[in-house]
Amino acid sequence: MNANFGKRLEGKVAIVTGGGGAMGGAQCRLFAAHGAAVCVADFRMDAAEAVVAEIGEYGGKAFGFELDVRDEAVWADCVKATEERFGPVSILCNNAGANFRVSFDDQSLDMWNIIMETGLTGAFLGIKAVVPSMRKAGGGAILNIGSLASIRPGGGSPGYAAQKMGMVGLNRAAAASYAKENIRSVIISPGHVDTPFIRGNNEYSPNDESTSIDNPENLGRRVASTPMGRMMMPEDLANAFLFAASDEASGITGSMITVDGGAAL
Repeated sequence: MNANFGKRLEGKVAIVTGGGGAMGGAQCRLFAAHGAAVCVADFRMDAAEAVVAEIGEYGGKAFGFELDVRDEAVWADCVKATEERFGPVSILCNNAGANFRVSFDDQSLDMWNIIMETGLTGAFLGIKAVVPSMRKAGGGAILNIGSLASIRPGGGSPGYAAQKMGMVGLNRAAAASYAKENIRSVIISPGHVDTPFIRGNNEYSPNDESTSIDNPENLGRRVASTPMGRMMMPEDLANAFLFAASDEASGITGSMITVDGGAAL
């Protein structure tokens, strides 16, 4: 990666959840290239350390932290570790999420709880943990990952629809609560993004031939529903996160930035 460009986040300190994933990792790499010191937080430490190693290759500042976003005590430890290494936190990216792509009838309480606790409760706990650090920093930016389901939830996976609509409310509540302290909150909603979340099969987002975009029919449907005619990529989202985290977005709070190639139109 070429890091020889304007440093839009020089002196900033960021915690990025899901930092070992495709979208979170893209944010971590871009933030570090723009001068931020980054805590790459993920429940998969091997994935977090891989991103840290990539950042280290071009002289960026980063460390990995094993974080279960559902655990309030571990959140406190994460913020403490970040402050000890880099100073007060000024950016929080809430990327962690889960989904089980089954019908309302087939979605179990356990599935519902995993989706809600990971995506919504995890973001709530992260905001609670990080705001005191942002006060020390003199302000900050809370960036929450939304979805097309934050705009027009459909009939699939009621837990995911509720979590992503709930994120809109959480984002607005955080924005209203902390605006006078120069702490902003923005929700960034992707469209169809080519990542392992919808391509691979894993414990927090199971996929099979009926849901994975490895199936050309599924990929084709998603591309066809996007007016720009292509899937979004993690870098598309990272660029939006960079803008929202930067001082260029200093007047933006409580809003949604949609990065979907027109899919929500």
